[in-house]
Formats: sequence, C-alpha cells, structure tokens
Amino acid sequence: MTEQEAKQLLQQLRAKNIPHVLVKKEHFLTFRHVLVQQEDFKHFRGVAQRGGDVMYYYMDRPRS
Repeated sequence: MTEQEAKQLLQQLRAKNIPHVLVKKEHFLTFRHVLVQQEDFKHFRGVAQRGGDVMYYYMDRPRS
C-alpha cells in the first residue's frame, strides 16, 4: 500500500462510501503514518483483528 492509496481509503471512509477498511499487518505502518496526519484523526477507530490486521471505522463523534 502506498501513502496515496491510504489517503484515498481514508477519504472514502470519511465520506461514508465504504463502511470500514481492513489494513493488513504488512501495510499497517504506512497506513498509520498517513492516518495520524489527518486533522480528524480522532474520528477514526481501529479495531485489532486476529493475526495482526486492523479494521478501521469512521465515527461521527471523535474518541476521547
């Protein structure tokens, strides 16, 4: 996954075009690097999956 692909996925989540994004373990660091740079970073919720993958969701209210 490239940084541009990660940005596109985040934008799709933000626009509610997709309900969630599954980030494979091998792409996590690239995705996370892009994610933490987003102004609405706290609206994204990551849920760890078995095997090291992470499922990300976009929430209407930011997490604390």
